[in-house]
Amino acid sequence: MPEDGVQAAEQAPRVIVFDTTLRDGEQSPGATLTADEKLEVADALVELGIDVMEAGFPAASPGDFEAVRTIAGRVKGVTVAGLARCNEADIERAAQAVKGAEAARIHTFIATSDIHLKHKLRLTRDEVLERVDRMVRLAKGFTSDVEFSAEDATRSDWDFLTRVFATAIAAGATTVNVPDTVGYTSPTEYAALMEHLIATVPGIEHAVISVHCHDDLGMATANTLSAVRAGARQVEVTMNGIGERAGNTSLEEVVMALATRSEQFGGVSTRIRKERLVPTSRMVSMLTGVPVQPNKAIVGANAFAHEAGIHQDGMLKERTTYEIMNPTDVGWEGTKLVLGKHSGRAGFRNTLQEIGIRLDEEQLNEAYHRFLTLADRKKAVTAADLAALVSDQLEAADDVLQLVRWNASIGSSGPATGSIVVSRDGREVSGDGQGNGAVDALFEAIDDAVGISCELEEYNVEAVTPGEDAQGQVRLRVRSGDQVYTGHGLATDVIEASARAYIAALSKIIQGEPTAIIPGPVSAVSRWS
Repeated sequence: MPEDGVQAAEQAPRVIVFDTTLRDGEQSPGATLTADEKLEVADALVELGIDVMEAGFPAASPGDFEAVRTIAGRVKGVTVAGLARCNEADIERAAQAVKGAEAARIHTFIATSDIHLKHKLRLTRDEVLERVDRMVRLAKGFTSDVEFSAEDATRSDWDFLTRVFATAIAAGATTVNVPDTVGYTSPTEYAALMEHLIATVPGIEHAVISVHCHDDLGMATANTLSAVRAGARQVEVTMNGIGERAGNTSLEEVVMALATRSEQFGGVSTRIRKERLVPTSRMVSMLTGVPVQPNKAIVGANAFAHEAGIHQDGMLKERTTYEIMNPTDVGWEGTKLVLGKHSGRAGFRNTLQEIGIRLDEEQLNEAYHRFLTLADRKKAVTAADLAALVSDQLEAADDVLQLVRWNASIGSSGPATGSIVVSRDGREVSGDGQGNGAVDALFEAIDDAVGISCELEEYNVEAVTPGEDAQGQVRLRVRSGDQVYTGHGLATDVIEASARAYIAALSKIIQGEPTAIIPGPVSAVSRWS
């Protein structure tokens, strides 16, 4: 019996991770990489711990040939594969490109479905079999490691596939790949195909069965895993699932499914360094320009983020209530409790504590209701938003004037108009005003409602956080007689924030709480300039 989990993992049957990010992944529209970028990704994939790196298609272009050749001579500890069609020129070109590798593989393919034979290749089945035998033998003359793929295998006749793979193995193929080239199959059907091939292909026990799935029907990961359960021992994948059309099977999804639910797949393991998944994902996304969707499994920004109040409450009590993986295991800094309109008090209180804000129960209740109002206006509420919100709440707690509602109207001609309703000592008062802009009109309306007139000396507005839905924070200073008073206001609308700041300053005038006594005249600005 193994003494620990590490020994157990080493003794578990291993699945070979064949990464084709630099070949099939780069075929994703718009994802072309420069030569230097390919080297950067190649180094990252080696650090990630993949087994086989399909570095490119050498016959495709001189640039692709040179990239494969350079990578082959650079990386260590992995097998470097070059893709080639079943023809002499491609195979010889691939052989030249990978010959400098520490471990070299030629990966050659030909279509086997009747659709491709008739419309693309214009070959008979017997002609395909003859070419498979001849080209695999040619590849075998350059390297002992030859992989053969039957393109569009999942739409091919199963008995013909048996003959094709038997021919490839007899000619020297050490890996036989069963691609779902167009994302057509389903998990049950794909597993049955694996079982059929294992039972009918002579010599199959001497070759590794590989699977390469596309995501046209959204089943690439499920199909790949079902094939592993049925006996496949190599998975062909890309980082972030990039690739032709809807993409390839995601490396990170397969690796973490095998790591998290190993017992469902025969106890198999990989040698992937899971903590490198997120950093590698970010690099590939940055260099290819293909963004990772937020709800992408494992590496998406929301993969370990929780907004719902019920979830946040459970997470704060025990992480495993809503997380089946530890985010730090795959390279994230940790769980993220996102504050939004679905958040509960537990998550709200926890976030306040994390940023160093302590409130009594009454203050917390008020802050939570203010937060919900803000969350209805913003997609996400940040720590900076919370700090500003609580600061504004505490500053305004004792103000004798409170904003109830407001309205402002402005157009391309004529003065702006504003109306306001303010609560003063529990009694609502209203006022109207006109001015040079919406803020000036609201200030006039507030003066009308409160019956106090003052001079605006300083006005400053700034965004609390970046983004179009950021809260506006207004700080201003007014003079009444020889006294100066300050006001602070916060809202997602800068006009409302301005009104709140002005009301806060007027509250101090009523309460007789000047900010400072400044002797002599002070240069003033117009109410709104």
